[in-house]
Amino acid sequence: MKIIAVIPARYASTRFPAKLMQDLGGKTVILRTYQAAVETHLFDDIFVVTDSDLIYNEIISNGGKAIMSIKEHESGSDRIAEAIENLDVDIVVNVQGDEPFINKEPLEKVIEVFRNDVDKQVDLASLMRNITDKNDIQNPNNVKVIVDQQGFALYFSRSVIPYPREENVGVRYMQHIGIYAFRKQALLDFYHLPMLSLEASEKLEQLRYLEYGKRIKMIETTHVGIGIDTLEDLEKARAMLIE
Repeated sequence: MKIIAVIPARYASTRFPAKLMQDLGGKTVILRTYQAAVETHLFDDIFVVTDSDLIYNEIISNGGKAIMSIKEHESGSDRIAEAIENLDVDIVVNVQGDEPFINKEPLEKVIEVFRNDVDKQVDLASLMRNITDKNDIQNPNNVKVIVDQQGFALYFSRSVIPYPREENVGVRYMQHIGIYAFRKQALLDFYHLPMLSLEASEKLEQLRYLEYGKRIKMIETTHVGIGIDTLEDLEKARAMLIE
């Protein structure tokens, strides 16, 4: 299998505009993320896909590979699909552009799903972790997922799922961790299919895959990504480099 990593990189982030071009210990956030992905040695190739000349030139000028988005996109999956449509590749791993401290272990877990999937039953693989704090469970920014007995996703929601009508029945609440690996065809199917009502309502792109019958294998992890969504996150990341 040919396995590549793609890093979708929008310049105009809503909460923290231009965050990917912020300085983090003498390098930009996006360059650190790209270089961290290279250092995992998990991928046959790595690309940044961006709508920004600044980000494109930042990666190219530092010896990396970047692709300019031609179209405006609603989601990271759309941006990645456009970029890989004509590439010879089997598995595509989505690496978050605002996570410069990439952990190799969770990336290995989603790749391993496809190495073991000899019957090609899996369209996507992603991660989840157990959460127990009531505030975390009720927080709509923490996307929850429920799975079947084989670990395939049944539904994702910002709401509390399952609803705890009965307490003490052994339910575990699982937070979705947004690291994905895709079969190329599943990604292209997503790109060419229209958004349906569940995705539009929850604003969760993974629901489009479920609505069209794709199978998402969920793997449990204890990994918590260190993303840069705010100026405060950036300051914490700078402090981590100094420690």
